[in-house]
Amino acid sequence: MDLQQLRYVVEVASTSSFTRAAERCFVTQSALSHQIAALERELGQRLFVRSSRSVRTTDTGEAFLVHAKKAVIAADDARDAAAAASGRIVGTLRLGVIPTASAVSVPRVVSRFREAHPDARVELTVGNSDTLADAVRRGDLDIALLGLREGSVPKGVAVRVLARERLVAAVAPTHRLSGRTGVRIADLVDEVFADFPAGTSGRAQGDAAFASSGVARDVAFEADSSELILGLVSEGLAIALLAPGVIVGSSTDAVAVELADGPTRVQYVAWDDRAPRGVAIAFLDVIDSMIDVTEDETGPEESSAPASSEL
Repeated sequence: MDLQQLRYVVEVASTSSFTRAAERCFVTQSALSHQIAALERELGQRLFVRSSRSVRTTDTGEAFLVHAKKAVIAADDARDAAAAASGRIVGTLRLGVIPTASAVSVPRVVSRFREAHPDARVELTVGNSDTLADAVRRGDLDIALLGLREGSVPKGVAVRVLARERLVAAVAPTHRLSGRTGVRIADLVDEVFADFPAGTSGRAQGDAAFASSGVARDVAFEADSSELILGLVSEGLAIALLAPGVIVGSSTDAVAVELADGPTRVQYVAWDDRAPRGVAIAFLDVIDSMIDVTEDETGPEESSAPASSEL
């Protein structure tokens, strides 16, 4: 077996698709499939179960994948170290972001990173804070932009504060509260809400805020996309609790109404500081050049806060 075959296995397992894995490896699907089939013949065991709709790893594949990942990462680190010795940043930065990230413009920071380091590549993953923090801990992501409830810090990763902001109520321009100031959570008792799905970290912040105020709320609309949530708000179907930067940056005409007792969200950049790759360090430098960092690095051992997080 060779390193390229191991890389193919890792990508197929990551994407659950031979087609997407081939795209990410810049080869044809037939070439990738042929190499994995050859590896399976060499091993004498199947690594993947294929169907017309999905691909999943076998038990053998799961065991093989653990070591394949380590080998690929080690090879990438060796290449990056050799390039760094000559002053170049190469390799692929695996970046995770929450859909409501607003402390920095993700397209702009990626653009500046690529301008500064044209030999580097960026792979972007969108998810909720809990999932992204887990991926950083496992080594599947290099950097993640997170949004957490104030007082909550994810464990097992290093974090740096990017911004703090109080959530506001997003309403339609014609809503009775549009233009009001000094609104409180108690004033929203009879409203219909759009929010992230129940059980997700993004939903937890709003639920906790209403629970602590002793106010029940009706969440009739659930969506994974902040843009869809704001679309429902703009049509007058619901209101939502979101960060003000998310509302300003949306394509909708939703209006932000300040909440005097609204919860505060802290946005972080997170990474694994045990052995950060050169691309990760370079990306952190670009973020630092774009924003005033409000806190120093905080390791997991420095925080006793719970590890629940929000979108």
